[in-house]
Parts: sequence; C-alpha cells; structure tokens
Amino acid sequence: MPVSFTQQYVGSRIDRRLTGFLETWRAPVADPDVEAAYKLLGDFILNGGKRIRPQLCYWGWRGAGGGDCDEIISAAAALELCHAGLLIHDDIMDGSELRRGRATVHRNLAGLYDRPGADAFGQAGGILLGTLSLAWSDTLLSSCGVEPFRLRAAHHLFDAMRTEVISGQYLDILAQLRSGASVEEALMVIRFKTAKYTVERPLQIGGALAGASMGLLESYSRFGLPLGEAFQLRDDVLGTFGSESVTGKSALDDLREGKHTVLFAHAVRHASPGQLGHLRRWHGNSELTEERAGELRQILRETGALAKVEEMIEERVREAVTALAEARIEAEAASALALLTDQLAHRTK
Repeated sequence: MPVSFTQQYVGSRIDRRLTGFLETWRAPVADPDVEAAYKLLGDFILNGGKRIRPQLCYWGWRGAGGGDCDEIISAAAALELCHAGLLIHDDIMDGSELRRGRATVHRNLAGLYDRPGADAFGQAGGILLGTLSLAWSDTLLSSCGVEPFRLRAAHHLFDAMRTEVISGQYLDILAQLRSGASVEEALMVIRFKTAKYTVERPLQIGGALAGASMGLLESYSRFGLPLGEAFQLRDDVLGTFGSESVTGKSALDDLREGKHTVLFAHAVRHASPGQLGHLRRWHGNSELTEERAGELRQILRETGALAKVEEMIEERVREAVTALAEARIEAEAASALALLTDQLAHRTK
C-alpha cells in the first residue's frame, strides 16, 4: 500500500475516532448556549488541521512493531485533542483572529453575543473550552485499551510532553516581555514549544505503547528533534512570508505581535543602524500596515535572515534523514517517516 494512501487512511480513521469520542461527551447541561459552545469546540477539533502528531504517534507505534489496530488510533487521536486545546489557548495569548482560514474559537464565542463584554467573554470561554479539550485528551489516552504497563510508560511521556510545551510557551511570552531573544534563546523556545511536542514525543509515545526499547526511543529523539526544529523554522517563515489564502493565518500576526523568532533574531544581529531602528519601530507595533510589513520583510531578506533560516532548515532535515537511516525500525514506518520529513520541512501552509 503506498505510504501517501496509508497516511490518508490513518487520518480518516483518526477523524472517525474523534467524531465518535465527541458524540459520547456532549454538553452535560441542557442549556442551548452551553450546547452551542460544545458544538463550536467539536467543529474546531474535527475541521481542519494536519493531524501531524497523531500520524507520528501512529508511525512511532508501527516502527516499534505494533500492528494496525483500533488501540493506537485512539491513542493517536488523544494527541489531537491535546493539540486543539493548546491551539485555542495560544490564539488567545497571541490575540489571533484567524486559525485554519476561519475565526479563532475565542473570536467565534465573542461573535455569538452582540453586547458589551463579549470580547472578554470570548477569551474566558476559550480558556475553558481549551482546558476541556486538554482534559478529554487524558480521558481518551487512558481508555485506549493498550496493556496497562505500556500505557503507563506512554502516559509518562505524555505528561513530559505537556510540561515541556507549556514551558516552551512560557519562554515564548517571556521573550515578548524582555528586550528580545537572541538566536540561541529563540532556538530554545523552538525546541521545547515545538520540536519535542510536535515530533519527538508523539513518536516516543507511539513507540512506548508498542513496547519499544530504550534504544529505539532514543533513535526517535535523534530523528524527531531536528525535524521538529525544521518544522517550526518553516512555520516562522510562513508566518511572515506566507499567503493568508494558503496558510489560513494572517501574515501580519507574527510581526504585529512582535514574535521573537530565529528569523527576527538573525535580522537584529546583522542589521545596519537604520534597519535596526526600523525593526524596533514596527516589529510588535499593533498599528503595523501591510506596507510597513513589506518593509520589514525586505529587511529580513537584505540582512540574510531569510536565507540563513532556509539554510538552518536544510541542515536539520539532513540530520533527521541521517538519524532515520541509522534507526532500527520497521521498513514501512521508515518510508512513512521519510515522506513526512519532506512534507513537514517543505510545506507551504
């Protein structure tokens, strides 16, 4: 079976599992407004998203010799519930209006009520719905049906993953408060907020569920960390240079928010005094226009920041490919992970 077809097959099974799970966890309160909120959360979980973490969890399982079964589909689907909750919270912290080409959850909640205080309500409601999705992820993973000893090992990795991603997010918001992040500090945020959370831990969780050896889990780490960093570096490029019609997110958000990416850190390091002044004036300015954003993008090109980040992406892809070639994993899983490596590092949305 072609790997690309298998990915679609796995993705559709994960979606069906999520649909079935959400059917069993409807609003416990017979109130139409509460029911509307639950529906909004369910729509967000089910519609859109690349299912990257569930796919990697699945292939982590298969790479360790696990068979194609319902248990791993349930466990993998749990990671999507965790991801949905974190995205909802992230959008509130970033003040984002769009996610996946549609209004973010907190903006949708605010839009339900045309009255004073609706924006604050949307943010508060979004925090609650995000937390609910995170709680559900624990529920689904714990009930996936895998042998208890292996489930405990996987759940320990799941707990570590959540601790790491929250710590990475905290580092990220600290960077906005401080005078700015260096390249090294920005890379630290990437490692904890994205690389471990998006690639390394999902692979290891799947592997642990299948009873993987410590050696295989370490191989997943050597492969997953550089690929996860490449994934986030590509995300930073798309967040600044991407097309909203393709990515589903505004290309102004990161610049208006003043996100301290590796891209921006490199530009600051190599900017002329005039360029640096322009970066300081408009990066993180809520009044940033598309015209001014174009000027910032030009500085990112002229300072070599864009080229450097592209180079860093390719370096990490090569490191991941080498680690994958050296790993002792099942052949079908190796082929799937090789394809995912290219898709994650070179995507356009």
